[in-house]
Amino acid sequence: MPLAVSELWDDLLHCLDLRGRDEETGPVYEAGNQRLGYHRLFGGQLLAQFVRAAQLSCPDKSVKSLHALFARAARPEEPVRYEVRRHHDGGSFAALTIVARQPKGVVATASVSLHVPEDGPALQAVPAVPALPGPEHRTDLHPIPWETRTTADLDTAAPEPPEFDVWMRTPAGEADLAPALTAYATDLTLIGTALRPVPEVTQHDSGTAFTSAVTSHTVWFHRPFGAHGWLLLRQHSPVLAHGRCFGRGDVLTEDGTLVASYAQEALLRFTSEAP
Repeated sequence: MPLAVSELWDDLLHCLDLRGRDEETGPVYEAGNQRLGYHRLFGGQLLAQFVRAAQLSCPDKSVKSLHALFARAARPEEPVRYEVRRHHDGGSFAALTIVARQPKGVVATASVSLHVPEDGPALQAVPAVPALPGPEHRTDLHPIPWETRTTADLDTAAPEPPEFDVWMRTPAGEADLAPALTAYATDLTLIGTALRPVPEVTQHDSGTAFTSAVTSHTVWFHRPFGAHGWLLLRQHSPVLAHGRCFGRGDVLTEDGTLVASYAQEALLRFTSEAP
């Protein structure tokens, strides 16, 4: 039976409560998995747990960028072990490699850069943020366990431009969870965005009209931001070719401040019957 939204939220928070210890080669963390009923782990969970492992390993710095490679599907019935290697941990920057492992082997790896925030000029060049859509535009984007709103239909059967904007607001929580929760959300809708121009095919046709799997995902954090204000995830997919799709997006606050950016490449292999 699917979990209620409140149960999904508690379940995700439990997954972000990593249990750690120091070993000779570096910190090691273990974490539980979400109970989503999928045959494999949602990649957003792994991204969020990578962020938390990096934060716990270098608590005096903020995650600046994370580049994850997904080696194979992870099993939801087995806990994930995160093995951290510190390549550099200086006064301003740190560089880590994190290996996510299950009993069958490595399921994903991440290269993480961290930085102590500094004072300096603050400039940005991005299109203006539209007004927040009203509550009539609330959308269910399972398994995201918080409020989302959008004025476009991600799953329209009619061909549409490969663009999708979604607003989100997490429940009140600890400020240091904001990067992990945002990384979690960035993994959900980029494949669906790439599919929007394809007639009669949506992300709900996975396993019939096409197969898909994220192969790499990168998130850059530009500025600190709150844990429960409204955020706009503005994304588009510039190319779909050779059995792969690519998408990228920006994360902006309600006042238009650019706080993060992200990009993803995924396997997107159509069956012979699909367009």
